Amino acid sequence: MNINRDRYLNQLINRKHNGLIKIVSGMRRCGKSYLLSELFKGHLKKNEVSAKQIISIDLEDFAQRHLRNPETCYDFVKSKIKDKKQHYLLIDEVQLMENFADVLNGFLHIKNLDVYVTGSNSKFLSTDVVSEFRGRGDEVRVYPLTFAEYYSAVKGDWQDAWNEYSTFGGLPYTLSLKSDEDKAKYLKNLFKETYVRDIVERNKVRNDSELEELLNIVASNIGALTNPKKLSDTFKSVKNISLTPPTVKQFIDYFQDSFLINQAVRYDIKGKKYIGSPLKYYFSDIGLRNAILNFRQQEETHIMENIVFNELLSRGYQIDVGIVEFLEKKSTCYVKKHTEVDFVVNNFNQRYYIQVASSIPTQEKKEQEERSLLKINDAFRKIVIVKDNIKTRIDDNGIITIGLKDFLLNGDILD
Repeated sequence: MNINRDRYLNQLINRKHNGLIKIVSGMRRCGKSYLLSELFKGHLKKNEVSAKQIISIDLEDFAQRHLRNPETCYDFVKSKIKDKKQHYLLIDEVQLMENFADVLNGFLHIKNLDVYVTGSNSKFLSTDVVSEFRGRGDEVRVYPLTFAEYYSAVKGDWQDAWNEYSTFGGLPYTLSLKSDEDKAKYLKNLFKETYVRDIVERNKVRNDSELEELLNIVASNIGALTNPKKLSDTFKSVKNISLTPPTVKQFIDYFQDSFLINQAVRYDIKGKKYIGSPLKYYFSDIGLRNAILNFRQQEETHIMENIVFNELLSRGYQIDVGIVEFLEKKSTCYVKKHTEVDFVVNNFNQRYYIQVASSIPTQEKKEQEERSLLKINDAFRKIVIVKDNIKTRIDDNGIITIGLKDFLLNGDILD
């Protein structure tokens, strides 16, 4: 099945021959290998690059395991460059190679070699991009399929596609599975046998059952404000097991390093400052989140909020949780209160304030959703995204209401 991933392909094309190591990062099974080995390689071939000029290495392939040795890999690549023509090196899952940063930096000294790698662990990649690569790494972050990418492949009825996507998520392999049972089984096995095992083995975690239980608790509370202390207390009350806040924080870091979850920090809109704790966590793929919970907790609003968050991330926005403080009159005095904006969305000098609601059936519900937006005294766009299939409209207060379908299928709709 062909899946359109032009957003990432164009990023790679635009970075060709820039003298940097192109690093394609993202969670396991989100489509990094397909992007590099199929789409980008296909682009090269269409532009008259011969097979001899493309050096492909898959470090997860048992047959190429010897190339995990950095010196062996370096010698292998050098042996493939027999002339002065431009060559392209594509390495899949580069974090499996020891001292890979040194080897990749060494490849930059080969003038007719353009280097592209994939990796699935942010601690192996993002940290090294800043430090060991010393400005010589250029990262392209890949996410699971957006709804638009998913819908371009499956087509058909919008509502049916949304029901599937909001249940099983956007990991590409799920599109090849026919039954709901097969999709559920795949996601459960992927969570248990790939993600959890990978985290446990890489970080030498001894209490892996507690790590799984914590991930279950995080999955049950997507979009809820929390912090390590709250999660520790929840763990003790629900599981009757003590897990200290520092250990919780360490496990959360492991989840983020594996790209399983992303965080959104609170931002004081009027005070123009960040508030460190509590914050919110969202899953990079809603299907994995649902699989962790055995597809039990299907709260539509929270799932929709998570999907909107992921969509905004994939479009390149920076996302925070907004806090608006205001004074409310109580009899003879004013009391300081605050209200929340689901997302404060930033892109360079542009900003959007976004609320997410499953529906707004009454005037009371409309006022409830718009209350926090109306407390913000600036000229940036204030938006409510609703699941109802409606045409975009703007009310007398300047609040824009957008239907979920239009938001997901039109990448420019915020503008």
